[in-house]
Amino acid sequence: MVNRNSVKNSALKTLKIEIENLQKLHQNMDESIIDCVEIILSNGGRVVISGIGKSAIIAQKIVSTLNSTGTPALFMHAADAVHGDLGMIQKSDVVIILSNSGNTAEIKTLVPLIKSFGNVLVAFTGNNESFLANNADIIISCKIEKEACPLNLAPTSSTTAQMVMGDALAVALIECRNFKSEDFSKFHPGGALGKKLYTTVGDICAKNQLPKVNLESSFSEIVNEISSKRLGATAVLVENKVFGIITDGDIRRAFQKTTQVNTLNASEMMNPIPKTIEKDALATESLQLFTIHNISQLIVLDNTGDYFGMLHLHDLSREEII
Repeated sequence: MVNRNSVKNSALKTLKIEIENLQKLHQNMDESIIDCVEIILSNGGRVVISGIGKSAIIAQKIVSTLNSTGTPALFMHAADAVHGDLGMIQKSDVVIILSNSGNTAEIKTLVPLIKSFGNVLVAFTGNNESFLANNADIIISCKIEKEACPLNLAPTSSTTAQMVMGDALAVALIECRNFKSEDFSKFHPGGALGKKLYTTVGDICAKNQLPKVNLESSFSEIVNEISSKRLGATAVLVENKVFGIITDGDIRRAFQKTTQVNTLNASEMMNPIPKTIEKDALATESLQLFTIHNISQLIVLDNTGDYFGMLHLHDLSREEII
């Protein structure tokens, strides 16, 4: 039987140890990260990142982050490097090797080969006195006090330190390159992230019906339009220009004000200042408007200011924008 308190305490202890290690990493940050960024930018080549064991997995994550943020990068497994993968390295590439100890057999084999190619070698290591550190051109210290593993053996805090320093490098490169969201979107066209970066309001609301009435439309016509188009509201138009919006809430408020709702027309029930958005705006922008104004519908306008359609908050959920 699992002791729930013991499990929670164990998890909290792990987080505490790793946070404390990261705080020390933060305190001991030196200018080596600047040197690394400068050489990557000035060389104009790619970043080849290598490691063995758990460090190899972290290396792959850093490669993925760099590639998605405008810095071309490749992963080279330290064990496979001596069996042909060294051929991927070009003269202008910067090579980064991740190794906590800096003294593993594979690293000791790989480092002299990298040095013989003349490439800049960057060490991500927890041991600044190691073979790797002594042969590196730049040392990015990932030194930790102890692993979160109770045996102080399984890579935990050390791999976290490597990954965080990889993120620090990637973010610094993003800022130095002035990498923008539109650049980011080029590398993320698929999945939920791609939808957030590419999908416009017009893309979504084009799938919806087009609820609309005119200023003289009767109460029953308004109710039928809202019910049949299933968006919880209708636009009020004059020659395709938006003069207002009527929502389910407006109908409820009309019942609260008078028992003669059947005598009301659209001009008497509408909100004359509806919230609008252009069809070419990103869908993520509409989410901000929904949140700020605490509403469920937005009127969508085309480039001429004419009525294009209506967007419902639920549409963003359906399209996995939220």
